[in-house]
Amino acid sequence: MRKRILFLCTGNSCRSQIAEGFSKIHLKEYHIKSAGTEAHGINPNAIKTMNDINIDISSQTSTKINLSNLNKFDLIITLCGDAKDKCIRQNKKINHIHWDIKDPAKLMGNYDEILKGFSKIRDQILKEIKSLKESIKNEKIFS
Repeated sequence: MRKRILFLCTGNSCRSQIAEGFSKIHLKEYHIKSAGTEAHGINPNAIKTMNDINIDISSQTSTKINLSNLNKFDLIITLCGDAKDKCIRQNKKINHIHWDIKDPAKLMGNYDEILKGFSKIRDQILKEIKSLKESIKNEKIFS
């Protein structure tokens, strides 16, 4: 049975959606899901910034996690402090990693500045995904 990885943030609109999109490419051997402590819908700028690198996340959906379902995942990665604080670990066997990623939905500026900020955060998430893949490969996770 494939290991299950959950990317969790507040609104499941940007960070966790981007992480899910990258993981479906870089971590194909795992069951990948994203969710939020709330569901805000996918941010169009997250879709755009992923389209800019030829990854389509437009068919992904924004969902709210039922906290009682957290124990169904083998690894939970929180991408913000709010999700980390609300991430109730009901099963001690669940691995939890926290990535403190700035919320791109809160970026200020003109459209080009906001998209540039989204791209920086997208690239930061990709770096984390690649590091995660290496950690899994080196049996630092799921050992």
